[in-house]
Formats: sequence, C-alpha cells, structure tokens
Amino acid sequence: MSLPNCPQCDSINISRNGIIKERQRFKCKDCGYNFTVEKMGKSIESYYVIKALQLYIEGVSYREIERLLGVSHVSVMNWVKKYQVKIPKQTLYHPTYKVMNHKELTEFYANRDNLKGAGMVVTELGDKFMLIKWERFKK
Repeated sequence: MSLPNCPQCDSINISRNGIIKERQRFKCKDCGYNFTVEKMGKSIESYYVIKALQLYIEGVSYREIERLLGVSHVSVMNWVKKYQVKIPKQTLYHPTYKVMNHKELTEFYANRDNLKGAGMVVTELGDKFMLIKWERFKK
C-alpha cells in the first residue's frame, strides 16, 4: 500500500500513526499534520443511494430496486433503516412502472389517454427514464 500525500503540505514523507474510528491515521513528518483518509473499500455512489430511496418511497419493492439499479436489496434495506425512510400509507392506489428511453417517453406523453388516471412521476435512471404511475385498485 502506498501512503497518501499530506493534505496540508503535499509531502510524501508520511508515517502511519494509529487508527481512529476504524480508519488508518497518518502523520506528516515534515509539518507534523495528523490526518485520516477515506476507507478503501467498496463504496456506492450517493446517486444510487438517493435513487434507491426515492424508488422505495414511490412503492417499488426492494427486489425490483435491486433489478433496476444493480445494487443489493440488502443494501437498500440498510439505507432505509439508516435514514429512517417511511413509506406513506396507501390503500386506494398501487404503483406500476415502466422503464423507457427518451423516444418511448415522448411517444407515451404524445398519447393523451396515457395522461388520464391517478398520477405519475418520471425519474431519470441512468440513460433511461422510469415512469411510475399510481393506479386505483380494481374493486
């Protein structure tokens, strides 16, 4: 493992200086500055965390979020627990969704019959778009 440069003076004259909160601590031998660096593990971009939580709030299941975003459903459950996200109680409507490219989304909106109903949200999903539409439960 190569040691990082000092963030204070950019020196490469660095030594390890213990562990703080499960992170390696370093000390610059030139300026005496102590610092830690981000843990070098697998991390997921905040984009995916935010998108997963948004989809969860919209009523998409953990497994569906896993299939759509390519992140573990267990990770999504952990994020929901960590950020204390609650789904609004809903008994009259259920969400359905479609993943479309730009052309398909434009064609969808061109047909006015598609715009009738309970309500919908469009969210960006990488290079595609997800349309979430709430439909009334059939009696």
